[in-house]
Order: sequence, then structure tokens, then C-alpha cells
Amino acid sequence: MAFNFDELTRKAKTVANKAADRTKDAAELVKINVAISGEQKEIDKNYRAIGEWFVSEYEGEIPDAVREAVEAVNASKAKIAELEASKPVKEETAEEPEDAPAGKKCPICGAESDSKFCPQCGAPMGE
Repeated sequence: MAFNFDELTRKAKTVANKAADRTKDAAELVKINVAISGEQKEIDKNYRAIGEWFVSEYEGEIPDAVREAVEAVNASKAKIAELEASKPVKEETAEEPEDAPAGKKCPICGAESDSKFCPQCGAPMGE
């Protein structure tokens, strides 16, 4: 039984090509999932805008179907205001001017951060 290097090389190339194809497929899947996530964030943002408009437009005439949700939002807003008021006052330092930029803007969902990955959707923040 002779050892055939040509057969071994052909099999290695076949395995390498299959691995490369699977890697490309995985990368494409990640790219599609990031795009889907970005679109879902956009939908959520638009629904939020619709809800905020609805509540402000019909402030005194909220239908019973959404009254509990609106009351929960208002209670959360009041709690946030209370928590914000209880924060200790931070003294401004020379290194951190008040109007310093918050960081990079996420290309997918628009959140701002100075980290490498978006804290909202997980996408890379870029340079």
C-alpha cells in the first residue's frame, strides 16, 4: 500500500475549502444578525417615539386600554427624577469639562459610549 501525497494534498485542500466556506457563512450570519438587531433597535426607537407622542397628545384623555402602562411610565419618570436629585454633586475637574463629548456614536443604534463595543446593541464602535 503506497502512500499517495497527491491524494493527501487533494483531501487537505477539500477540507480547507469547506472550512473557509463555513467561516464565510458564519461571518455573513453575524453580519446579518447585527443588521437585524440594528433594525429592531430602530423599530423600538420609533415605537417609543409614537408612544411618547401619544401620551403627550392625549394627556388628559388616555384610553383605559393603556392607562396602566402610562401610569407606570409616569411613576418610573418620578422615581428617576427622585434618584437624579439624590445623586451626590460631582465637582467639575480640569480634565473633564462639562461640555466634553460623551464618546463615539454607535453606527447601528446611535448610542454614545467611549468603549470598544456598544453597550446597547453590542456592535463594534469603530474608531
